[in-house]
Amino acid sequence: MAMDVHGRDLRYFVAVAEELHFTRAAERLFVSQPALSKQIRALERQLGAELFERDHQGVRLTAVGAALLPHARRVLAEWAGAADAVERAKAEQRATLVVGMSTSPGRGGLLPAIRSRFGEACPDARIELRQVSWADSSAGLADGSVDVAFVWLPMPEEERYAWVVVAEEPRHVALPDTHLLADREEIDFADLLEEPFIAIPESAGVLRAYWLALDDRLGHPARIGAEAANADETYEALVDGRGVCLLAAGNAPLLTRGGVVTRPVYGITPSRLALAWRADDRRPLVRAYAEASRLASGHRPVRPTGPTRQDRSRPHR
Repeated sequence: MAMDVHGRDLRYFVAVAEELHFTRAAERLFVSQPALSKQIRALERQLGAELFERDHQGVRLTAVGAALLPHARRVLAEWAGAADAVERAKAEQRATLVVGMSTSPGRGGLLPAIRSRFGEACPDARIELRQVSWADSSAGLADGSVDVAFVWLPMPEEERYAWVVVAEEPRHVALPDTHLLADREEIDFADLLEEPFIAIPESAGVLRAYWLALDDRLGHPARIGAEAANADETYEALVDGRGVCLLAAGNAPLLTRGGVVTRPVYGITPSRLALAWRADDRRPLVRAYAEASRLASGHRPVRPTGPTRQDRSRPHR
């Protein structure tokens, strides 16, 4: 038996089977009754059996027609579901992806490289970049205001997220150019233990602790000279002499505007910038942007299975 029956043939058959009347079925299908009858005859020839008995008393299903009906309904329902899935996927491809960030990830051409790869995979999608305060260490992921985000590790509640590291950079210290340590080419973190630090807001949680290097202080408490939620506030606190601060090497240009210098710091671990997303978010655009980030950076994605600990090694010269 030939098996290349079209969906239209099955729709016509089901309509007649449910109406048991060719004229009513034709009206339901918005086709002419002769065209419908012709199509049913063609289907019967293709299947090699009559599907309906037609006489002066009306239209009835044959045994073959009764056997076919539940399968035809199931095939049509499955195809309708497939069509809906295709439309949803197409809508996803045309949608806007909101990318959160607290500082620009555009180091070394990284952002254009990600955008290029993402554009190849999702040419109809639009990217919206959204700046988020340093007070939110998830850069908008926690409250759902962004779809993916460039974040500094570690993240609070790491088990909620997956990520791919896109850059690893040594940590520098920013300090006024009049500071006693400013003339050094690099600085031992041990020489900064008694310095007042400019901290990001307490709401940043583990990330605030990381940029204060609490794990590397060997019991020395951090002295907080000021708090800052963005680069401008940090710069003003630095030039006012209210403290020093750690930052990733790639972010040095944000603060070295005059009166401020940055120096490499040894004795602490390097910083890691990651593209993160909610671990249970399986939307195609999110996955495509994550894959583009992986390809652009050459790193493998991470999906934590529970709370993790930052590498606590203390490299020295």
